[in-house]
Amino acid sequence: MSVTVVVPQHVGGEAPQEAQARARELAQVLEAYNEATERLQKSHQHLTTEVERLREQLASKDAQLQRSRRLAALGEMAAGIAHEIRNPLGAIGLYAGMLVEDIEASPQDPGHAGRREGMLRSARRIAEAVRGLDGIVNDVLSFARELQPRPRVLPVTELLSRSVEAYRPAIEAAGLEVHLPQWEPQDHSTVAIMGDPELMHQAMVNLVRNAVDAMEQSRRLPRVLTLDACRNGDRIHITVRDTGEGIAPDAVDRIFNPFFTTRSTGTGLGLAIVHRILDAHGGTITVRNDDGAVFELNLPAAESGVKTSAAMGGHRAGHAAGANASADGGYGVAA
Repeated sequence: MSVTVVVPQHVGGEAPQEAQARARELAQVLEAYNEATERLQKSHQHLTTEVERLREQLASKDAQLQRSRRLAALGEMAAGIAHEIRNPLGAIGLYAGMLVEDIEASPQDPGHAGRREGMLRSARRIAEAVRGLDGIVNDVLSFARELQPRPRVLPVTELLSRSVEAYRPAIEAAGLEVHLPQWEPQDHSTVAIMGDPELMHQAMVNLVRNAVDAMEQSRRLPRVLTLDACRNGDRIHITVRDTGEGIAPDAVDRIFNPFFTTRSTGTGLGLAIVHRILDAHGGTITVRNDDGAVFELNLPAAESGVKTSAAMGGHRAGHAAGANASADGGYGVAA
C-alpha cells in the first residue's frame, strides 16, 4: 500500500513557506511509512515461503522416519528367515556334492551310461541351484546386517577410479567407453568426502555394475559410462550416468525398494544396499532419466564438519532411507 501527498499552495492562515514545510514533513513521514509497509510485505512473503519450505521438509523427515521403521521390521524379518534357510540349505548343498562325487566314482556300466549321465547332470543342477540360493541368502544378510562405517578423508577421484578398475573386465567385455572427471591437481584435495573406503567402494561398484548391465541389455549406441563429481558449498555431488534404456516410469519411485527388480535374475537388493550405505554416511541418492539412467549422490564434504547419521556407530537395515516414500513402504528406484 502506498500513500501519495499533494503539496498545497496555501494551508489555512499559514504562510505559503510554512505550509510547504509542513507538507514536505508529512510527505517524508508518509514516504517512510510506505517504505516500511513495503519491507513488511516482503518480509511476510519471505516468511510465508520459509514456513512452507519447513513444512515440506518436516513432512519429508516424517516420511523418512516412518519408512525407516518399516524397513527395520523388514530387515529383522529378512535376517531371521535367511538364518533359518541357511542351515537346511547348507545340508542340501553338502548332500548334493556328495551325490555328485558318488556318481562320478561309481563303476561305469555300458548298459546304463545314459542313466548315469542323467543322474550326474541332475545332481550337478541341484548343487548349482543351492549355490544360487546361497548367494540370495548372502544378499539378504548383507542388507540386514548392522553397518558400522569407519570414515576417513576419501578423495572422490580415488573412489571413482577404484570402482571402475574393480569392474574393468566386465566393462571391457561389454565394449563400453568410460569417462572419468578430468580435474586440476588442486581439485583432488577439495573434492573429497568423509567416508568408509570399503562401504563406499561397495556402493560405487554396485552402481557401476548396474550401469554396465543396463547398457548390455540395450541396443542403443554408443555405450558410455560417465562418472563425474563436483563440489557445491559443503556438499559433494557424484553422478553415475549410462546410455542404456533408462528407468521405466512406473519403476522410478520403487527402484530403491528392497527386493524390487526389473530383471529376471537377482534379488533386487543391490540398490537398496547402496541407499543404506549413503544414508549411513549422511548422504542421499536419487535417480532420473536423461538419455539413460542418471544416479546422483549427495554427500558431506570431508572438512564440512557435517556429522554423518547416528548410524556411524551402528546402522541397521531399517535406517535405509529412500526418496519419495509411499504409503506402502516404497522409496525411489532399484536393481
